[in-house]
Amino acid sequence: MFGNKIIVGAIATVLSLAALVAADNVIALTPKTFDKEIGSTPALVEFYAPWCGHCKNLAPVYEELGSAFAGKNDKVLIAKVDADAHRELGSRFGIKGFPTLKWFPKGIDGAPEDYSGGRDLEALSAFVSQKSGVKSSIAKVISAVSVLTDANFDAEVLHSGKNVLVEFYAPWCGHCKSLAPIYETVAQDFASEKNIVIAKVDATEEKEVADRYDIKGFPTLKFFAADGSVSDYEGGRSEQDFVEFINKKTGTSRAVGGLLNAEAGRIAELDIIAAKFATGDKKALSEEGVKLAESLSKTHESAKYYSRFFQKAATVPDYVANESARIAKIIKSRSVNKARLDEFSIRHNILAAFAVSGHDEL
Repeated sequence: MFGNKIIVGAIATVLSLAALVAADNVIALTPKTFDKEIGSTPALVEFYAPWCGHCKNLAPVYEELGSAFAGKNDKVLIAKVDADAHRELGSRFGIKGFPTLKWFPKGIDGAPEDYSGGRDLEALSAFVSQKSGVKSSIAKVISAVSVLTDANFDAEVLHSGKNVLVEFYAPWCGHCKSLAPIYETVAQDFASEKNIVIAKVDATEEKEVADRYDIKGFPTLKFFAADGSVSDYEGGRSEQDFVEFINKKTGTSRAVGGLLNAEAGRIAELDIIAAKFATGDKKALSEEGVKLAESLSKTHESAKYYSRFFQKAATVPDYVANESARIAKIIKSRSVNKARLDEFSIRHNILAAFAVSGHDEL
């Protein structure tokens, strides 16, 4: 019914890009507190089960929604009910599946309204604001997913010279709604990759393209490679699954969260020399490494960093450890733009190739 559990990953030396959201901004309701809380304040209530994978997918988005309306509990509530533990509440409101979201206007005498909109933060917050008149604290996020139509599909996909992952979806499809926030995150992860596009097609509206590719169910995902080949995406629906697939297909080195992974920028031939620095003749190894790096610089952009590090590691005490620590702080702080962040990630990866000892430890 919905996508798989979102698997959250991170590069070993840096924090996750996503900020932690306080779960207590979502009010947990029980049979003892439900009528009191809902009777006095309009509320969006999620009925969930702890074992439900779809509920786990929604959880971080729902907690962000709670944060977006935090401090406004006298005007609107973002709440949840463990309908597995409190089955009487689930039965009372006719809950048949998880997660089910219902809007309760002020007071519980009237029938609640089923929420059937998107499961992304923007759609949920817009619904709550429209129903309650309370403005959320989030700024509108510009989507990184490209929207394709019958009119622009060939130009944006087939003739673009880029690698394009396309989701064919239907607005009413529950699986598509569940996938939407994951798919948006994947698009953000690859937003700085000029030759990769994450896109979607409303197959109920753009029927010429949907018929051309024989779309029968939703969501259907297809990968249009830059070389013109087309293949079905049949992998998992987690962020990590998509990231691994795109890296394999395109040769990129992204990690979950959008940073570069630990292999980005590494050059095997130069790593062999770097690994000898701990116990070898640093001067001789430096000369060998610089010479090889220069010969590889035309085909490997990151060779220039190896050349610099070979020279510094041979002459500056504790250079590798100190420089690695300095760069790690920059990556952790996210104090630079995306392009610079990628550059620092590559430099940090290369420093890890130096098998150092004593005080020179990463």
